[in-house]
Amino acid sequence: MAQTQTHISWGRVLTYAGAFIAFLIGSGFATGQEVMQYFTAYGYSGILGILVVLVLFCYVGREFVIIGNHQRFENGGQIYEYLCGRWVGRFFDYFSILFIYMSFIVMIGGTGATVSQQYDLNPWIGALGMGFVVALTVICGLDKIVDVLGKVGPAIVVLTIILGGIAMAKNPDGLVSVNEILPSLNLMTASGHWFFAATSYVGFCMLWLAGFMSLMGSSAKNLKEITRGAVLGACGFSLALAIIALGLMANLELVAGSMVPTLKLAGYIHPMFATVFSVIVLAGIYTTAVPLLWQASARFTNGKSAGFKILTVVLTAIGVFVGMKIPFDSLVNAIYVINGYVGIVLLAFLFIHTIQRLRHAKVLTLKSQ
Repeated sequence: MAQTQTHISWGRVLTYAGAFIAFLIGSGFATGQEVMQYFTAYGYSGILGILVVLVLFCYVGREFVIIGNHQRFENGGQIYEYLCGRWVGRFFDYFSILFIYMSFIVMIGGTGATVSQQYDLNPWIGALGMGFVVALTVICGLDKIVDVLGKVGPAIVVLTIILGGIAMAKNPDGLVSVNEILPSLNLMTASGHWFFAATSYVGFCMLWLAGFMSLMGSSAKNLKEITRGAVLGACGFSLALAIIALGLMANLELVAGSMVPTLKLAGYIHPMFATVFSVIVLAGIYTTAVPLLWQASARFTNGKSAGFKILTVVLTAIGVFVGMKIPFDSLVNAIYVINGYVGIVLLAFLFIHTIQRLRHAKVLTLKSQ
């Protein structure tokens, strides 16, 4: 078991929280597309879904870093075998890497949709540009990734909260008439029920978080810092999720059918704000695309080897090509929803592990008395 320091640096706690937040704020969140499908499309029931997400994110984020800190994994895939056993763990290991890489493709698709909607540019320009800067960052290594994410994440959350808050204030009547408007819009949804949509959301995010957060825990010297950072990150992300969901809800007729709903909101507030927020959207995509691509490359090669760099470039090129061939909203719905239900199975294994850990700790306590 890893030894931990007693002194807590709140600056480091905030960095960990920022990395957690930034990892989750990818193209689906920053564009508003996943918020629409998982929460806003259910009306106020979607807000109950966000409360479910908050509780589960606090739990899984804390558990992943504790496990990583205790076990000192060398690669993110080891956590699946640790939680699920040899054969099921191997399935999750390879499946999660496939999903993580597919999620990277979603990030590329979101970039293309954003530059197309806001700047009227060929989506290939955005996709190629994002692919280049993401691949360059990944090649720099995990420590730099955590530092970058920790600084960008909180800024995105603050600006997203501002956007949602102003959108609600400009059209408060929209929040009153949500239940009347929703049935006529035929919005794309993640599930037939808000609760299953919320748990599916946590499920696909878990497949992202398991390897990344456990490796963060493995490299952390202070367990209290990183566990508090994970919980703080979960709270900050869920707050941003709720406010942007309400902002979209207040303007349903405006954003329905848009590939990038948040830019529609920003343009409704002011054209200049839409320009500024498009940069925020791209930053949000970047902060998630980087660790996703890093995990896909590092799973099969040493993170400091020449092979790692070559594989990173190859995976980036394939991701750009595929991401430009499928509509963005279809990418989000197909990839996230299907994989979300697989992630729920992983959540069940994590629950079992937690119960066993707590029972073991209780037995040790009784023996020491």
